[in-house]
Amino acid sequence: MKRDYYDILGVSRNATQEEIKSAYRRLALKYHPDRNPGDKEAEEKFKEAAEAYEVLRDPEKRAIYDQYGHAGLEGYGRPSTHFRDFDDIFSTFSEIFDEFFGFGPRRKGYVPEAGADLRYQLELSFEEAISGTEKWIEIPKKATCPFCDGSGIQPGYQPEICPSCQGRGQVYRSHGFLRIATTCPRCQGEGYIITHPCNKCQGKGWVKEKKKVKVVVPPGVDTGMSLRIQGEGEPGLHGGPPGNLYIFIRVKPHPFFTRKGDDIFCEIPISFVQSALGDEIEVPTLKGPQKLKIPPGTQPGHTFRLKHLGAPRLERGGRGDQIVKIIVKVPTDLTPQQRMLLEEFERIEREKKSTPYKRFWERMKDYFSSKFQGV
Repeated sequence: MKRDYYDILGVSRNATQEEIKSAYRRLALKYHPDRNPGDKEAEEKFKEAAEAYEVLRDPEKRAIYDQYGHAGLEGYGRPSTHFRDFDDIFSTFSEIFDEFFGFGPRRKGYVPEAGADLRYQLELSFEEAISGTEKWIEIPKKATCPFCDGSGIQPGYQPEICPSCQGRGQVYRSHGFLRIATTCPRCQGEGYIITHPCNKCQGKGWVKEKKKVKVVVPPGVDTGMSLRIQGEGEPGLHGGPPGNLYIFIRVKPHPFFTRKGDDIFCEIPISFVQSALGDEIEVPTLKGPQKLKIPPGTQPGHTFRLKHLGAPRLERGGRGDQIVKIIVKVPTDLTPQQRMLLEEFERIEREKKSTPYKRFWERMKDYFSSKFQGV
């Protein structure tokens, strides 16, 4: 049985992308085969960490895994949870390995990088989730520095070629016959250094701000579902595209209704007189009160189905049903007159020889008579 990806990396389920990336780096360094030659256990842990990171680094795959676990990833595009060999792992993560081992393609100059994705948990009332709504949310995020246009360089100046790596982005060290390339520590692999950083953003290329974002929630969402707002994540670096904003839905409990799939459930109390004689009652629904006919002799726990009064079906059209469960209330504070009437009712029942107790014992008597006859 597969281990939980968050447990493998040693992070919480609410971990940020930076925390996930940092945890993966630590495990990759610890269990890398070059550091553990011939160690099969380290090799398996290395593969396991790579598998977990490939899923959790991708917001869409992570959202599917959070909701459905390993089973939800089966058949999701390229099989991302199985690796043939180490070449497969290295090719998939060449960029991340380049940062600590020097594998994969070299970074040179100001390469465009996509911005990080953001996550936001949106809490909705039961009614809002069923009918859909529009919400304005405020998210803290990075914004492209308006002063340097995201370059991190003071206007009027240009970056300079890194003197340590001569613009290659990598430096080389020899260990015997082995020549290893590692990311240049001075320019962090960029190949250039900023000698005059922007005064506004201190060379980061971005400033922190709070932005209001409009979220359109479709009818029928439920807890655990997510929405994607394209381009509302962190800004990209060096002209790269922005990330996306992922909205994770949480629906607050309702005091009267519960939900299972597309159906809505509720319990309606009636008196035992209504149960015995029948009645017509009003049932609350999310579309207003609806009349419901209670047939005579309705038993406690009986359910009625109100068609098309449930939750809207996302992407399929139509609605679920509302399921009404009958609860028969037994009075506990009888008046003398009520007690007298009930005793009279019980007396008549006995005369009819139709009480449940008498019928039960008569059936038991007949059973044992036939069972042991002639013994």
